[in-house]
Amino acid sequence: MVPFFVQIKCKLGQSYIVANALAEAEIASEIYSTAGQYDLLVKFYVDKDTDIGHFVNEKVQVLPGIQDTLTIITFKAFGAS
Repeated sequence: MVPFFVQIKCKLGQSYIVANALAEAEIASEIYSTAGQYDLLVKFYVDKDTDIGHFVNEKVQVLPGIQDTLTIITFKAFGAS
């Protein structure tokens, strides 16, 4: 599985609606509310053969209440092993 993150800017007053829609769709691993330019930080996992651009376009950006997204693709996770 390949992890990646999407920062989501919601339309005013829509952050909880978008977060709940993501949770109900069961496509996100973790959903966090954030302060700053974006309202949500969402972690996703997809199969290595999945096109991340298509996934974000077809599964995330279509949710009502989303104004903008920023996709962050990660390379390596560091930690104690």
